[in-house]
Amino acid sequence: MKILLIGSGGREHALAWAISASPLCDTLFIAPGNPGTAQCGENVAIDVADHAAVVAFCRLQGIDLVVVGPEGPLVAGIADDLRQAGFKVFGPSKAAAQLEGSKGFTKELCAEFNIPTAGFGRFTGADTAKAYVARQGAPIVIKADGLAAGKGVIMAETLDQANEAIEMMFAGGLGSAGAEVVVEEWMVGEEASFFALCDGTHALALASAQDHKRVGDGDTGPNTGGMGAYSPAPVMTSAMEERVMAEIIRPTLAGMAKRGTPFQGVLFAGLMITAQGPKLIEYNTRFGDPECEVLMPRLKSDILPALLASCDGLLDTVDLRWRDEAALTVVLAAKGYPGKPETGSVIRGIEKAEELDDVLVFHAGTKLSNGDLVANGGRVLNVVALGENVGQAQARAYQAVDRIDWSEGFCRRDIGWQAVKREQG
Repeated sequence: MKILLIGSGGREHALAWAISASPLCDTLFIAPGNPGTAQCGENVAIDVADHAAVVAFCRLQGIDLVVVGPEGPLVAGIADDLRQAGFKVFGPSKAAAQLEGSKGFTKELCAEFNIPTAGFGRFTGADTAKAYVARQGAPIVIKADGLAAGKGVIMAETLDQANEAIEMMFAGGLGSAGAEVVVEEWMVGEEASFFALCDGTHALALASAQDHKRVGDGDTGPNTGGMGAYSPAPVMTSAMEERVMAEIIRPTLAGMAKRGTPFQGVLFAGLMITAQGPKLIEYNTRFGDPECEVLMPRLKSDILPALLASCDGLLDTVDLRWRDEAALTVVLAAKGYPGKPETGSVIRGIEKAEELDDVLVFHAGTKLSNGDLVANGGRVLNVVALGENVGQAQARAYQAVDRIDWSEGFCRRDIGWQAVKREQG
């Protein structure tokens, strides 16, 4: 098969690594890719926002399957344009991608189909949003409705913080993403990420993970796109996974089909495991980043048949096997992140890190410059390790991190702390 993978981050390097290992994969193109994906296939310099150019490339190369990594192209309708041109695509339609593209859309779906989630209000103006906050009290959660690159959620511990977040969003601080705002109840519990492949009718549970959104140790500082993750999440027992499938994933799939917008692709449910059970925080309509970087190394089965079954409505015929080992990834970020990152600094020592057993390094924000690997973004590298438990994976990952020579980068030193604390009793 000839496959085109769209995207350029750590998620796409992990997917490229998994897809290229499949005996079904003859040729893998990545658009635009990064220096890491170039080790798995051929990077191609296509502007993925130019859907006509992507379609033309697929025709020229005779592409058999397109796998869309990031949310932006999905929300922009790239899957629709490719399908209309006759290509098989892993990823939801523009209408179905609203599950990620609009938080308000997802909240209304939850209300209509009795899917457990936080109480909420939707607002198109600051005054009504502030009045709602005043009635509800703090702490409370303020969310931009649209895509905001992981920065559209403010956990407001006081009324002043909530009002400042509302003013910032409606003043254009997050661009068009903040034209509408969702205000949510502050839920108490433990967060987890859960993934399921969907073919419009059937859903196949994948694995769970837990990521670390705050930039600093001890879960302090501003939210980021994710500073690390591990899989599986201990809070997601087999019984809890079945509850999530029964109470959240399957009703979502049925609701989307009933609305005439069937969901095909991967559903990434951000969950809060509360005293009452699992509740949906939000949906993403693609593999998580950095969660994908810990899911792919744990997957023993060939990923391609599962992706094809999602496209063909045949997920009820697929079974996936997972490694018992835990996987943990530490994100190395450029100084300044999540604000303005310092780019252009040289990174060395990745090969020394990968000499360690069960260690992989996935590239996220890197590029080649005059023969050197340099930082080219906020989140730059994902250092991944496997271990018999999270504690062992954590120790191995930080051993690998310390072999990488990049003084202009930083990382959290406590990824996996909740699971390690559990393991230590």
